[in-house]
Amino acid sequence: MPEAPVIIDVQDVSKLFRVGKVEAVALQDANLQIHDGQFVSLIGPSGCGKTTLMRLVADLIEPTSGRITVAGKSPKEARAAREYGYVFQAPALYDWRNVLANVMLPLEIMGWPKGERRARAEEMLRLVGLEGFHRSYPWQLSGGMQQRVSIARALAFDPKLLLMDEPFGALDEITREVMNFELLRLWRQTGKTVVFVTHSIAEAVFLSSHIVVMTARPGRIREIIEVDLPYPRDHETRESERFFELTTRVREALRLGKEGEGAVGGAASVGGKGAGGPAKTLAKVGY
Repeated sequence: MPEAPVIIDVQDVSKLFRVGKVEAVALQDANLQIHDGQFVSLIGPSGCGKTTLMRLVADLIEPTSGRITVAGKSPKEARAAREYGYVFQAPALYDWRNVLANVMLPLEIMGWPKGERRARAEEMLRLVGLEGFHRSYPWQLSGGMQQRVSIARALAFDPKLLLMDEPFGALDEITREVMNFELLRLWRQTGKTVVFVTHSIAEAVFLSSHIVVMTARPGRIREIIEVDLPYPRDHETRESERFFELTTRVREALRLGKEGEGAVGGAASVGGKGAGGPAKTLAKVGY
């Protein structure tokens, strides 16, 4: 099977934040390639640069050094071309707009005719299982339902890429599990590329085709782990021996990264480690 095209290409990217005379390196020498159609989770300790990397891809901040392309464009060009949808940690919905109006908002900004944007928003609400909630307001919905609205809005203009910054972190465990199943269904149904930030090892293993493990600050890419669990995934997946083997592997990679062993040098292909010291990682998420 031919390799899918690269949709995100991160080359030698570092990000330094300055507050007065204080400097903090959030991300150092990151190299990463993500291919079209993959579900890739970023996981690492707090402050390791997961969200920073996603915000760099989304052109919300600029790198201190290095180069990023998204669908063959600069992040700025990709944002202008609506190549990605972004789902934040909080739903970020407007309380004075009902569910339908919230989903239609980006289409209004893009100048879609009223009838077309309504039809598209209704289609997206059906996709996320919220048919019948068009006239409800965000404050009338549960946290999980609010995030479904946020996902529907991000998909409304049909982006190639869905960036999700720990979208289920504030949900209770039962709702979070339901949303995991829903997200997998949406991913397989739409064929989008998903980049997903999480602090949950089990969530990363259950959802992902590949997991990017990052080290403690300064954030580097330590290892990429291919998740070879078959799709579709269900409750039995979480109880399988392979699931526990993979969670153990991710946990060990996180432990080594937290203890300061740093990124694996050389080229790290899917499922394997490169050789060498902790200088720089060229990580390629492949098939």
